[in-house]
Amino acid sequence: MLGLGVAETEAILLSLKVALWATALGLPFAFFVAYALTRWSFSGRGLLNILVHLPLVMPPVVTGYLLLLAFGRRGPVGAWLESAFGFVLAFRWTGAVLAAALMGLPLVVRAIRLALEAVDPKLEAAAGTLGARPARVFLTVTLPLALPGVLSGAVLGFAKAMGEFGATITFVSNIPGETQTIPLAVNTLLEIPGSEPLALRLAVVSILLSAVAIWLSELLAARIQKRRGT
Repeated sequence: MLGLGVAETEAILLSLKVALWATALGLPFAFFVAYALTRWSFSGRGLLNILVHLPLVMPPVVTGYLLLLAFGRRGPVGAWLESAFGFVLAFRWTGAVLAAALMGLPLVVRAIRLALEAVDPKLEAAAGTLGARPARVFLTVTLPLALPGVLSGAVLGFAKAMGEFGATITFVSNIPGETQTIPLAVNTLLEIPGSEPLALRLAVVSILLSAVAIWLSELLAARIQKRRGT
């Protein structure tokens, strides 16, 4: 693959696995948070909004350190997960998924929230007056109209997961074959004299993967808009 070695190929495949899992697991939660911030009124709404956007403004290393404190093997959540289910996050690729999903959460929530805010409430109210239950209104009116924004959020989350570095290296370290994603592999190669060409090839692969993801999202969004118009 473009003259890459085994370790670099593993980093690419691991990045794809981490990004796909982070997107798949983070998207439903991000949608729920965006829907709550857009449609519900509750006392902790402002606090929730702040907490969701904290990873966007905090140094990624701080986010990774907090993850290590909470989800490490000695952390309260991490120790419980290991004792109850034998599930370990720290220094595992599963921890990289958690770090990537958390770092991309503000971007995904923002994109979905803007899409939900653009849905005309009168359309939802009209469906309700015609006898549709709230769940049916959501599935037949709200979700289809917000779907392009959901796709945009998913692509943003995927791209962020592909490029996540600071929180990942702090929480799960840089272990080849286990937690070494493309950004971590590039960082390692840049520290080795004469490895700059290999690092450049990895960077090109990362750009191509992100570009393909954006192209696919635009294609799907265009088809949705076309179907909606017809």
